[in-house]
Amino acid sequence: MSEARGEGRDQSGNLSFVVGCVDEDHRGSEEGGRIKNEGEMRKGEEEDDDKDDDSPPERQIVVGICSMMKKSKSKPMTQIMERLCKFEYITVVIFPEEVILSQPVDKWPLCDCLVSFHSKGFPLDKAVEYAKLRNPLLINDLNMQYYIQDRREVYRILQEEGVDLPRYAVLTRDPDRPEECNLVEGEDHVEVNGEVFPKPFVEKPVSAEDHNVYVYYPTSAGGGSQRLFRKIGSRSSVYSPESCVRKTGSYIYEEFMPTDGTDVKVYTVGPDYAHAEARKSPALDGKVERDSEGKEIRYPVMLSAMEKLVARKVCLAFKQTVCGFDLLRANGHSFVCDVNGFSFVKNSMKYYDDCAKVLGNMVMRELAPQFHIPWSIPLEAEDIPIVPTTSGTMMELRCVIAIIRHGDRTPKQKMKMEVRHALFFALFEKYGGYKSGKLKLKKPKQLQEVLDIARLLLAELGQHTDCEIEEKKGKLEQLKTVLEMYGHFSGINRKVQLTYLPNGQPKASSEEEECPTEGPSLLLVLKWGGELTPAGRVQAEELGRAFRCMYPGGQGDYAGFPGCGLLRLHSTYRHDLKIYASDEGRVQMTAAAFAKGLLALEGELTPILVQMVKSANMNGMLDSDSESLTDCQQRVKVRLHEIMQKDQDFTEADYQKLAPTGSPSLVTSMKTIGNPVRTCDQVYTLIQSLTSQIRRRLEDPKSADLQLYHSETLELMLQRWSKLERDFRNKSGRYDISKIPDIYDCVKYDTQHNATLDLEDTLELFRLSRALADIVIPQEYGINKAEKMDIAQAYCLPLMKKIQLDLQRTHEDEAVNKLHPLYSRGVMSPGRHVRTRLYFTSESHVHSLLSIFRYGGLLDEVKDQQWKQAMDYLSAVSELNYMTQIVIMLYEDNNKDPGSEERFHVELHFSPGVKGCEDEENVPLGFGFRPASAENQEKQTNQGSLEDLSQDETDRALSLSEPISIKRSPMSRNRKTGSMEVLSETLPTSSKGTSYRLFPSCSCQSPEIKQTGLGFEGCSMVPSIYPLETLHNSLSLKQVDKFLNAACEHSSDAHAKTMKALSALFDTSSQGYGQAHIYPPHHRKPCPPQKLLSGPLNAHFGTAVAPLAQCSVQGPLPPPQ
Repeated sequence: MSEARGEGRDQSGNLSFVVGCVDEDHRGSEEGGRIKNEGEMRKGEEEDDDKDDDSPPERQIVVGICSMMKKSKSKPMTQIMERLCKFEYITVVIFPEEVILSQPVDKWPLCDCLVSFHSKGFPLDKAVEYAKLRNPLLINDLNMQYYIQDRREVYRILQEEGVDLPRYAVLTRDPDRPEECNLVEGEDHVEVNGEVFPKPFVEKPVSAEDHNVYVYYPTSAGGGSQRLFRKIGSRSSVYSPESCVRKTGSYIYEEFMPTDGTDVKVYTVGPDYAHAEARKSPALDGKVERDSEGKEIRYPVMLSAMEKLVARKVCLAFKQTVCGFDLLRANGHSFVCDVNGFSFVKNSMKYYDDCAKVLGNMVMRELAPQFHIPWSIPLEAEDIPIVPTTSGTMMELRCVIAIIRHGDRTPKQKMKMEVRHALFFALFEKYGGYKSGKLKLKKPKQLQEVLDIARLLLAELGQHTDCEIEEKKGKLEQLKTVLEMYGHFSGINRKVQLTYLPNGQPKASSEEEECPTEGPSLLLVLKWGGELTPAGRVQAEELGRAFRCMYPGGQGDYAGFPGCGLLRLHSTYRHDLKIYASDEGRVQMTAAAFAKGLLALEGELTPILVQMVKSANMNGMLDSDSESLTDCQQRVKVRLHEIMQKDQDFTEADYQKLAPTGSPSLVTSMKTIGNPVRTCDQVYTLIQSLTSQIRRRLEDPKSADLQLYHSETLELMLQRWSKLERDFRNKSGRYDISKIPDIYDCVKYDTQHNATLDLEDTLELFRLSRALADIVIPQEYGINKAEKMDIAQAYCLPLMKKIQLDLQRTHEDEAVNKLHPLYSRGVMSPGRHVRTRLYFTSESHVHSLLSIFRYGGLLDEVKDQQWKQAMDYLSAVSELNYMTQIVIMLYEDNNKDPGSEERFHVELHFSPGVKGCEDEENVPLGFGFRPASAENQEKQTNQGSLEDLSQDETDRALSLSEPISIKRSPMSRNRKTGSMEVLSETLPTSSKGTSYRLFPSCSCQSPEIKQTGLGFEGCSMVPSIYPLETLHNSLSLKQVDKFLNAACEHSSDAHAKTMKALSALFDTSSQGYGQAHIYPPHHRKPCPPQKLLSGPLNAHFGTAVAPLAQCSVQGPLPPPQ
């Protein structure tokens, strides 16, 4: 080989590499490029050139860079090549782009080692030809780069190597034979070559050069699709309402993996080195997060041992030393979804150092012996992870757990009818109803089938009045009307439940006039309404924003600004966030809106819901089947109805029966009511007045077509109130107490959202129905303490177990994205890791969980003054309204011994949610959020700022005190009338006060919503949310763990007895329709603690609650996802 013109160092000792020339007799070019490292940028030019260069130059190993100039001159390439030139015997030559494109390969510069890779416009064929001609050492194999350009080949190779992939199928469209296209598209799924992919699924073009990847969402989440593309400015994807797949081109269809909105990019340099970075998923909201230099923000994260093995497999299988690929971390596993080939990390000096070192050592190891260059691989010590510590009495926030009720919703409505027609039985069988005796129909296709049956039966009834159709015409018409509402099915706001009745339904209410017919039937329950309103969405989003203040660094003047507190923790992958929701649409949308506010996301809720919110296979953890009450609840309801049916003023005995706990809110409501029957009479009269007023408005042409809140019409409003009027009082004159919550629900909704109708006496109806509801609703969950605990445990056992697991230390959890301490820049506490678990659910779970904390024996009120004050406060709270929150926070004191009870510190906080329509003066006051004792005020010079918000200084942890004496918050509460209350209680800039309000008034506007004189455009009046109050702030983790254990064990014992008693009932229910079709009522099954704590979920409880599935419900269970 001829001698190289440019050496690794020039005569003055500066680093250099050169642009290659076409002359075979030279290794350099006439235009040598000199690039120095930063320390030598200016110094080199001033140094003395008169050095002795009489010694003969040593043989250099020439590394050739053969790629498009944009890649060759990129910052990462330049940085790495500079460092590569530090190797004494290595020279780097860049092949000029014009030479690569226009010259034959025998005119290309010579090299001993070739770094060459494909990108747009690169002639890969010529590079392959050059490699055959010169036979250099190839850093990245060239022939394999053809495969990397085809996603089908990439997946085939990965599969052969045993690398985990998302489940996928390939649809290859041949223009000459379109009939061979095996694609069947349904409303909420596609079938590709016999493989079914329910939405959400991903559609990728088979060409890796085509970045137009689409994600399709299910109708239950809002439908539509997210369209990903190569980054343009600050966008990487856009939401589209289009739900149909593309009809031209060949695609890979694959299962969508829920990754909590994060993608992981892995970069190998040889089989033994892998660097990983996490970034916000482009499918989340499509906005690219960029730093001050315009670079996409990414943070280095640690790989598990299994992921490192995957990186090795990918590197070797594709024969690409320098190789990038994408990892999806979902459900406790890691899946490879793309291999990009040659790819460098951007903006990481540590990576540049490592990459040059690995490549240089590789080149020297392979080529030094044949060139007789003396060289040996230097041995280096293993990297030691950096573990930050705190000092003084400081504690670090480790875990935040919140249980949150959904936001403002439309009134829930329900209609029951017994059906016996063969078409209903056929539908029940079609969707597997006989497996469990119950069936829920929510999908558009299923609801359409129910509507078709209703239309058919009504048509038959219209033609033949004497035909054998037992279903009542009025009920069929209501079924048809409700299913036809909105003109389309969204799958979220309507559902039909069918329950098998082996002996038909016994006569249960005044509505059932005829004698029950013998033989099996189906109970059809139609539910509609209960949708999250625009106001509910704003409430959730604003609460999410305010919730950032839970995290140190989010308070004060910087609250709500990107980059502060929680946003910084989350964006730097020091925040392990999981969001769970029940299967109700309103709950899921609340969770998505909250996540949007919490993480400062943009755009539609559908992509956020699909990626961030877990709701599949919760197995009773957040859902409750209101149709199947426990025996205790049934007894409580009977007693409650008896007391509320007395036509006399409440006696002292009634107070003892109905309010044995002496709750002030209950006693106040009972005093307001006086005589329950008389009050019900008043309520009934007011409802009659209301319906007649609405009828008059309908008859008036001026107001007949009036559009009410959330697209409701006067006709629908009248239907809503007329049904309550019919159902509330039966023909014998007795009142159905179970309708009181529905009446309160409706009048609260209309008082807030439809106040412009100016209907008479609505406020009086609101006042009376609220007093009744304040008794009926909480007492349905138990009247005395024992009943409250029994019912609460039936609802909350799986959730309590999950909370107990959440509070366990999380350092061993490898399945989450964790910041890599050694590669992070600008983050001074890379070892900090905060775990957040958010549970969105309905009123039943919030009531039940609060009952467990209140009556489960966590603390002794007599011995603990703070707990007594907290219990007095909770007793005075009359309603757990929308957005009620129960928050548990775990702190760690690293200065205490790991086994010490003082090592971990737990706090319990509570908010009763949104403020009511009447913001009375006598609302109960708590004692502020995290109140401090007077003797510790001076220690709290900074109320929990973990990180300076303008620059990343050394993190500071929260200062916490010993058991705390409570002082009332000095902050004044804003008591504006009406519901439009803007954030007015700003947090103090100085933290010398004894406590502060956390969520002062969460009703400031969402970026997308214009403020008008009446509140928010499209949101009517959005009530503000009560601030969090601290119930206790000096609990030990051991205390809480012991308490949760005891509560769960008691629950298991109690329910074991119940199940034993019920099993006899199940055995005797085998009469009527045949043994195979008899199903016991749906009851919760006790959960042995050892089952709950077994299996891999100890390490990672991600989305799965699979062990809970074994013991939470009767009957067959769905497979875990």
